Amino acid sequence: MIKVVGLGPGHKDYIIPMATEAIKEATVVIGYHYYFQFIEHLISDDILCIGKELSEEEKRAEIAVAYALKGEKVVVIGSGDASIYAMASLVYERVAKDALDIPVETVPGISAFITAGSKLGAILGHDFCCISLSDLMTPWTTIEKRIKGAAIGDFVTGLYNPKSKKRYWQLNALKKIYLEHRNPNTPVAICKQLGRTEEHIILTTLEELDVEEVDMFSVVLIGNSQTFRYKDHLITPRGYLDRKPHTGPEIQLASFEEILTNIPENNLEKDTLWAAIRCIHTSGDFEYINYIESSEKAIAKWNEFLKGGGTIVTDVTMVQSGITRAYTGKYGNQVVCLLNDEEALQIAKNENLTRSQAGIKLAAKRYPNALFVIGNAPTALIEIVDQAYEGTIKPAGIIGAPVGFINVIESKERLTMLTDTPYTLVKERRGGSNFAAAIVNAAFTLEEIETLEI
Repeated sequence: MIKVVGLGPGHKDYIIPMATEAIKEATVVIGYHYYFQFIEHLISDDILCIGKELSEEEKRAEIAVAYALKGEKVVVIGSGDASIYAMASLVYERVAKDALDIPVETVPGISAFITAGSKLGAILGHDFCCISLSDLMTPWTTIEKRIKGAAIGDFVTGLYNPKSKKRYWQLNALKKIYLEHRNPNTPVAICKQLGRTEEHIILTTLEELDVEEVDMFSVVLIGNSQTFRYKDHLITPRGYLDRKPHTGPEIQLASFEEILTNIPENNLEKDTLWAAIRCIHTSGDFEYINYIESSEKAIAKWNEFLKGGGTIVTDVTMVQSGITRAYTGKYGNQVVCLLNDEEALQIAKNENLTRSQAGIKLAAKRYPNALFVIGNAPTALIEIVDQAYEGTIKPAGIIGAPVGFINVIESKERLTMLTDTPYTLVKERRGGSNFAAAIVNAAFTLEEIETLEI
């Protein structure tokens, strides 16, 4: 029988009763010789104690198996928890390798990072991970990948084996990586000799972390983006928000903030960026950051136009329905769609036009200064752009977002030729009524972008 026992951080009060019982019942105890001082009060004269050096972990496992095969009650001791960066894995591997019929049991202990978490108060209040910086058995390239993953993932991070005489550079390399992804003021704790008379804790920040303060008896804890210091405590809130948003406005605001957190790099002006954000929100597709194009200050100009009660003309009823009524009601805007107007139907028949084109042609006559919003029909966009280009009308602006294949690209290329008419378009074959309406809603709400951190 082999029991792999964790002794906790060192003080006898941290050794759990199961571990105490296992050691008292043992006939052979094996471990790093330094650890025997922590169990002197448990060792009787008839127990064989075998102390080995720090680098002889595999040898300890071999000795444990040899004595277990002789029928001895073997205990392999280690600090902290036996299954965390400790002897358990080596003992189990050794038994499994030769398919030995030896019962093996792991007796848990209080790990270093759990002890550190308790000493610091509440730093482990949210998702956390542990990384060993020892590259004796793990390639540094693998460790580096894990460091980057933890840094990007915003995990509270516990560092085992942060430094030794020969491994003095790894912690500084980790610090550089974390500073690429974390605030320099992120709280950091260096916890030395936890649970022992030499216990010492240093509270600092990621930027001010002095790697020379760390030694082989230290565990280092790095907070996440929410961790804060209060007196001598480090506290990580249980959530990133006080509570999950549940009202419509709260959910929408949280969605915009999420979009901004993950939005690709871009050079869009602020008003066009807001239109792009609204389109991303509509579609769930960040690619739309690359498909929104506006003439200079178009959205900003329409913000003034719409708040002044300006008229909106749409090519289809779906665009009309997508424009938020709370906005049009507040500012007294008329939203017009003549797709099914009797006169428009007659024009379509007489001139062999699509109904959408006929509706826009009639609307241009009745509302020449409106904001024209095309979300479906390229023929409607061609109609209104041609009139604006020829100077027949002078609209407040044109939003071009028809979707499809026939005449779609051509209609949008026409729109980009306008120099005196503000425009916004959804490039290539992308678009649709929901995007056209989203751009109008962006123009109504342009001031909301100021409440977001950009």
